[in-house]
Amino acid sequence: MAGVLLETKFHLPVGRRGLVGRQRLTRLLNRGWLSALTLVSAPAGFGKTTLVAQWLATSRAEGRSVSWLSLDHRDNDPLVFWTYLITALNRTGNDVGTEALSLLRSPRPPMEAVLSSLINDLTAIEKDVVLVLDDYHLIDAREVHEGTAFVLDHCPPQMHLVIAGRADPPLPLARMRSLGELVELRAADLRFTPDEAATYLNDVMGLALTDSEVRTLDGRTEGWIAALQLAALSMEGRKDTASFVAGFSGDDRYIVDYLAEEVLNRLPEDVRQFLLQTSVLERLSGPLCDAVTGQDNGQAMLTTLERGNLFLVPLDARRRWFRYHQLFADVLHAHLLDEQPDHLAELHRRAGGWHERAGEIPEAIGHALVANDFQRMADLIERAIPTFSRNRQETEVRNWLQAIPDDVIRVRPG
Repeated sequence: MAGVLLETKFHLPVGRRGLVGRQRLTRLLNRGWLSALTLVSAPAGFGKTTLVAQWLATSRAEGRSVSWLSLDHRDNDPLVFWTYLITALNRTGNDVGTEALSLLRSPRPPMEAVLSSLINDLTAIEKDVVLVLDDYHLIDAREVHEGTAFVLDHCPPQMHLVIAGRADPPLPLARMRSLGELVELRAADLRFTPDEAATYLNDVMGLALTDSEVRTLDGRTEGWIAALQLAALSMEGRKDTASFVAGFSGDDRYIVDYLAEEVLNRLPEDVRQFLLQTSVLERLSGPLCDAVTGQDNGQAMLTTLERGNLFLVPLDARRRWFRYHQLFADVLHAHLLDEQPDHLAELHRRAGGWHERAGEIPEAIGHALVANDFQRMADLIERAIPTFSRNRQETEVRNWLQAIPDDVIRVRPG
């Protein structure tokens, strides 16, 4: 038995005052009325829950049946999960799920019969029904995913499921996408535009920033809503906001605390170490990550990070090269310096060696510089001077040479 149900899990989040209107996203969500599944998938702090709650407030006013279920780790028990989900739908009226709930109370509930009964009840309803499953990334039970896929495969057209979470669920998304049964909103959609950032920072938070300051903050945060909120908190009471904006980065204490609490501290240790070690890279590929970490799972890990929405930005359509969100990279690097300062130079040497073998000498020189491996840096410059000269990179070479201490044999461009 699922036991006593927690009422607050069914509560639609109450909209806060001063929310930024996001009509462009509401239009995307409205497409979900023609699809079985709407997926809102993005990293922590991108406003997923707030956006869906705003949208549903309007949908409820238009006479549609709306149900909400906030998930947690305890819902990995299939009996608990389906009891909560069916109860959420049952509260819309029309006796939806009454028989299914009765079946769940049997000693060994037949799950296919439970779900079939629920689907039959939904088929008898005439009006649209939407159910939101918030924080679905907390679900990792295979039986739950299989049951959810079964419901999606057989639900009637008036049933619409909205899944919001920090990672893509293991559901048949590719097939649903090909059938036009999937609407997707991702980080690229959810991030604040410059106009939305200006509205939030100036109209909601009352900061009176200039257009240039707003653009700078929006660029540094890459539209990440939580980072803009945390930046606004950091600026409260400050008179010199211009200097704060100019120096804003991932070392802001609110940013560091947020990402540590919401992201890094919740990760498996192997994933966390991968993130810290590869934070020395400006761009990442599977083979390059293998060279830096000394492991052989770089590409698989990058795929996992991307699916998990861990602030990874693809740089090509084939998903071979990525970069970290710049503030996330700042925080990772700060943790690396704090936890493994003696390992930093070696990580850069490994990265530089990979770039050298790949014929990417400027990148190799950059890593040698950070590693304070000035002799290696001088050797690389000397070998590559003809190429640099042909490419008219004399200024770049001169800057590299100036970084080499006087006690190192210095080479000069020919």
